[in-house]
Amino acid sequence: MDTAKGRWAPESSPSPPRARTSCCPSLKIFLMALSFAYFAKALSGSYMKSTITQLERRFDIPSYLIGVIDGSFEIGNLLVIAFVSYFGAKLHRPKIISTGCLLMSLGTFLIAMPHFIIGRYKFQTSVRPAMNTSSYLSGYCPASTPEPIQTGSSPSVVPSVGCERESSLSMWVYVLLGNVLRGIGETPVQPLGISYIDDYAHAENTALYIGCVQTIAIIGPVFGYLLGSLCAKIYVDVGFVDMDTITITPSDARWVGAWWLGYLIAGVITLASAVPFWFLPRALPPPQDQHNDDSPLEQASFLKDAPTIKHKYMPDELANFHDMAKEFLPTLKSLLGNPVYLTYLCVTIIQFNSLIGMVTYKPKYIEQHYGQSASKANFLMGIINIPAVALGMFLGGVIMKKFKFGILAAAKFAFGTSLLGYFLSLFFFAMGCENAKVAGVTLSYSGEDVLSYNERFLFTNCNSACMCSGKDWDPVCGADGITYVSPCLAGCTASNGSGKETVFEHCKCIGTAGPGAQTGNLTAILGHCPHRSSCDSIFPYFLGLSVITSFIISLGGTPGYVLLIRCIKPQLKSLALGLYTLSTRTLAGIPAPIYFGAIIDTTCLKWGQKRCGGRGACRIYNTSAYRIVYLGLTLGLRTVSFFLCILGFVLLRRHVRREEQQAALTNGGAETECLRKEENHTLHCEQLLRTLDCNPDRETRL
Repeated sequence: MDTAKGRWAPESSPSPPRARTSCCPSLKIFLMALSFAYFAKALSGSYMKSTITQLERRFDIPSYLIGVIDGSFEIGNLLVIAFVSYFGAKLHRPKIISTGCLLMSLGTFLIAMPHFIIGRYKFQTSVRPAMNTSSYLSGYCPASTPEPIQTGSSPSVVPSVGCERESSLSMWVYVLLGNVLRGIGETPVQPLGISYIDDYAHAENTALYIGCVQTIAIIGPVFGYLLGSLCAKIYVDVGFVDMDTITITPSDARWVGAWWLGYLIAGVITLASAVPFWFLPRALPPPQDQHNDDSPLEQASFLKDAPTIKHKYMPDELANFHDMAKEFLPTLKSLLGNPVYLTYLCVTIIQFNSLIGMVTYKPKYIEQHYGQSASKANFLMGIINIPAVALGMFLGGVIMKKFKFGILAAAKFAFGTSLLGYFLSLFFFAMGCENAKVAGVTLSYSGEDVLSYNERFLFTNCNSACMCSGKDWDPVCGADGITYVSPCLAGCTASNGSGKETVFEHCKCIGTAGPGAQTGNLTAILGHCPHRSSCDSIFPYFLGLSVITSFIISLGGTPGYVLLIRCIKPQLKSLALGLYTLSTRTLAGIPAPIYFGAIIDTTCLKWGQKRCGGRGACRIYNTSAYRIVYLGLTLGLRTVSFFLCILGFVLLRRHVRREEQQAALTNGGAETECLRKEENHTLHCEQLLRTLDCNPDRETRL
């Protein structure tokens, strides 16, 4: 009966099959929920980067201050990441992730709030919407110092009151606070989500699952940049102003799109991502390769410590908070005492400085260097560049699964792809464009190529009697193909038409450049002159090389990430991921946009002016200097990281060798123990047989 019962238990007990069937659906649901959360946070994060130029112009702030706003997301992470990663691993991980998604949603809504309280956007222009007939006006080349006209408003009776009100409202602070709240909410998603998958997935599937999550996370920026492209085409106050009175176009440096609309959409999507996690369990049954009920007790015990699953970590029951806090510092010390992890952290921090700075200002680089609109720059980022990164991340996970990379092979693969992408990126230096021809800024009025950072070069004999302001930015394109900073500085004394169709006439400065100077009624139209034709021919090659380098570098993303969670003890996994996120965001995510922005600001040739005085957003850059500092800083940081990689490989080889020796000793000890037990079992059977042989009467009775 006992023997029959022993045969029946592993086959007919309802408990083990239920455990096996419940694991797979719950893990798949968690995987889908985490992928959606990654998608939502990536969408809102990429949309933030797509609105950089819109925020600069709307709040009249320089690039370094935009870097502070962008880095505030990482400040939010800094406040709570270490504690969430450590304590969250011992608590209900799915519910903590759900709470984080809710906070991200609230922060996204807060970012959009200034639009509804700041009032209508006003930009400087010389065009009067009511002017619809030919006329000679002193407004363009006046006899006294001109006062710029603000669109969408009548002349202010007491301008100082409006200035006091505007100067006291730093609305960009609300954007910064909302981004901090987004950073706090995003904190638990990565460390707790990835560690949850790694704990309950089969060992051979972990890399593929992480690759899928990272791939969907990359798809988020595709929609984020496309959303940014759509909103950049829509005027910021659409629905509240008569669009016929708006005389600027999306390609104008003063144009501001409907930046707030995308944040409302992103907030709703992030709010929806919080729902599924609330209904998921705190823990799942262990994966089938980690525990097998059909195995003997000795085999189950041996499998528990097998090298193939030693990265798994099953959390204990709810622990005492005081005990967890007491163990925090020793655990942190143990983690930082791992030289492989520490070197990996240093390499990643340097490379993330390069990556974050490059990605943050890439749309702006495309705008300023290749003369594209913000809408087109965001569209190209979303539809061409980001999908290449997503494909690379996914294929990196597939390659690692197919060839069963160990941590050393994964490190070599990640390093090789990064190095190849680095060498290809050097060709970007050769894909440069000359500066746009702007009289008094990049070109003298006599036709010579001159770079000017001083306002006095805007004035010359042809506009000296006009008493123009050198601080205005109201560009017009002259009939000679040169852009002039304003109709006044072009010497125009009359206009014909109204709104966007306004034509400025009798412009004394137009046609005076070079030996082929012209005279007569020379005209100008609103906006910049068309961009350089030579630059238009280079731009497709820039896009193609950008796609190739992004794909190659991203191939090493998933193997590199798996390397991170395999070089540490299982019980330190959540803390290691949290500290990794904390370090990269504190030492890369916060400072990189700030110092990249500050260095880019040094290449500005003409600054805008705020309504109440003071420097506003940059209107035109020295494109050659912009290219050198932007690409030079990006590739220079990566060069430094490659030297640290050499030290990392030395330490990693020692780590792998030590792990192999420990595994050999562990397996040898286990085999010896099994042989000893088998030998004892054989001796016991022999003794039993001898006993039966010595008692034939007992055998007859049986």
